[in-house]
Amino acid sequence: MENPQIFVVIVLYMLVVIGIGFYFYKRSQKNTENYYLGGRSLNPWVTAMSAEASDMSGWLLMGLPGVAYWCGLADAFWTALGLALGTYINWLIVAKRLRHYSEVSGNAITVPDFLSNRFKEKNKIILGIASVFIVVFFTVYAASCFATCGKFFGTLFGWDYHMMLFIGAAFVVLYTLIGGFLAESVSDFMQAVVMIVALVAMIAVGVINAGGFGAVIENAKAIPGYFSLTELANPLVDANGKQLSSFGKPLFGEASSYGVLNMLSMLAWGLGYFGMPQVLLRFMAIRKSSELRRSRIIATVWCVVSLTAAVFIGIIGRSLLPVSEVLGSKSGAESILIEMATTYLPLILAGLIMAGILAATISSSDSYLLIASSAVSVNIYKGIFKANKEVDEKKTMNVSRIVLLVIALVGILIAWDEESIIFNIVSFAWSGFGATFGPLMLFSLFWKRTTRQGAIAGMITGGAMVFIWKLVLNNLLSDKIAVFGIYELLPAFILSSIVIVVVSLLTPKPSAEIEEEFEKVKAM
Repeated sequence: MENPQIFVVIVLYMLVVIGIGFYFYKRSQKNTENYYLGGRSLNPWVTAMSAEASDMSGWLLMGLPGVAYWCGLADAFWTALGLALGTYINWLIVAKRLRHYSEVSGNAITVPDFLSNRFKEKNKIILGIASVFIVVFFTVYAASCFATCGKFFGTLFGWDYHMMLFIGAAFVVLYTLIGGFLAESVSDFMQAVVMIVALVAMIAVGVINAGGFGAVIENAKAIPGYFSLTELANPLVDANGKQLSSFGKPLFGEASSYGVLNMLSMLAWGLGYFGMPQVLLRFMAIRKSSELRRSRIIATVWCVVSLTAAVFIGIIGRSLLPVSEVLGSKSGAESILIEMATTYLPLILAGLIMAGILAATISSSDSYLLIASSAVSVNIYKGIFKANKEVDEKKTMNVSRIVLLVIALVGILIAWDEESIIFNIVSFAWSGFGATFGPLMLFSLFWKRTTRQGAIAGMITGGAMVFIWKLVLNNLLSDKIAVFGIYELLPAFILSSIVIVVVSLLTPKPSAEIEEEFEKVKAM
């Protein structure tokens, strides 16, 4: 086996994660509220760190550094800036209102639950539509995590990508089944610490080995458009997508322009936060709303530090490893952190960095599977099909377990292509959640005039437009009309917002009961 010391460190780390799951097993299995929301008992540190860790995933340690390594600063910087702003604003304006509203409005334990209760549904249409979108987009998200596992073990140990898809998915499913939301949140807290330590440590090691920060910057500036916020570097590649090189130096073409549309496109990543179920659930689960201010500070600092470090790892990597068989493609570039750690660190320390990458993947995939399974078991099975009947908690939990397995299998199929790019998979799922739930969440929390019809129309419009823009308009027209090349989240978010307002104004205003509840939460 290659790198046995690294393997031992990773195994020890995984045993700690499993131990956390077993520790919370009895408590999580008590009822569905404990399993899916932890009994609203999270402290501010766990709330903040678990929200960010579950949100960022292996994308933070592989996808974002890979983008910076491959084509330079612009794409990575504007994406990171959008995410940092989105994090702060979401914690500032959404967290406290949602914490109060979800408890007042039927003690909701899932996002579809809250939206359905908010509009006092009897036929549960919002509940059903929201649950379907959650299952669809979280299945795509889970695929990105499984792809990370495949690339991770393939790069590190030379193991078969497809075999590791199955093993990684099996581990995540097992862990999620054991511990539920509490175990997931506590382990996510631990993994958030590991992730940020891994990133900062590699920044320090990379800069030292590159000959100092100045040497890194000079190398980046020597590549056309690489260290610019208004240009994009263009690696020259062969017919197989492998970067060309000459005498140990990678070859680049002329830089391409990176204009305002490109910047807005990447900044739009921040809009996704308003619709991210894994983050919104943490707002709902904190034990006291008064502790959210502390959580906001913790989450924002973690986000800014980790995003900055991830971007610069890619830039430093170009200086340290300019030409590499592993890193010589857009997909392969996402292994830059792994290559840096195994090349420049003692194997035991490299193992800790590798555990950080695996931590990021696990912390996200268990959240995705848990929320997606709750959408089916709690919202569809219990909330719609068994709405007027007593439902055994064990039956609901069994449905959840079956759904977990199905989602994992579909996720494996989506990630089957070894050349799949983690950044691209995540960006599609992110836009789906941001456009489907983001506008609706904001209008539901802050506009009393929002109607049930407006909510349904806005949700369907946002989710559908993500598919239409990405798979149709972008593919067919982006080469001819620049605006169609913009990230699908931005137009879908805007259109969903417009539809919510227009349909709400054209339909009868909400009932007195709904308006009274809105004012009660507003006063809180």
